[in-house]
Amino acid sequence: MLIRRQSRCVRRSVLVAAVLSAALALGACDAGSGEDRTKAQAGVGPSVVAPGKPGEPARTLSAEEAVKEAGDDTPNSADFRYVQMMIQHHSQALEMTGLVAARSDSTPLKRLAERISAGQKPEIGAMEGWLTHNGGARPTTGHDHSAMPGMATPAQIEQLRAADGAAFDKLFLKLMITHHQGAITMATEVLSQGNNVQVEEMAGDVVAQQTVEIDRMRAM
Repeated sequence: MLIRRQSRCVRRSVLVAAVLSAALALGACDAGSGEDRTKAQAGVGPSVVAPGKPGEPARTLSAEEAVKEAGDDTPNSADFRYVQMMIQHHSQALEMTGLVAARSDSTPLKRLAERISAGQKPEIGAMEGWLTHNGGARPTTGHDHSAMPGMATPAQIEQLRAADGAAFDKLFLKLMITHHQGAITMATEVLSQGNNVQVEEMAGDVVAQQTVEIDRMRAM
């Protein structure tokens, strides 16, 4: 799915470059003969060959169509759903990492928890800012979020709160690995279904960072 995201970015970059070339060609027409200017004004201008999606043929667009397609990253329902859900998802991760200092005797685990917290706190702020900028509703607290992949149940959180020492470490790693896997599932979905470049970047960061953290936790 990261390849899909990169391909989408490449297509946009190609479209932008093609539009610039078309604009230069139009400029040359303006500077040329009266006949060229008449053709340009009549809409008989240069076309742009836009690369298709994987497995699809290229398309020929007018310069105007290419400009519209290259610049359209209007958030869709998948983008809003992902950001709203991921704020809640990250919030539970912070709740879990907040228990580590008092209940774990493992220095590596404490350092991991600090890294997770340091990474996800600013991500929550960025996602809340994105929602504000794009007119999205803030996620509602107090609801059942069990439908979100990887979320620990209230009973599991209470079990974690009651654990200590090695038992805490074992349960924390089990729950957090599952939690991270769920976040990657959500990020992968929005990379294929969303439309907003900023959300794609945030989701790509989640996949990259949490994949590394899963590997670290599995090695503990």
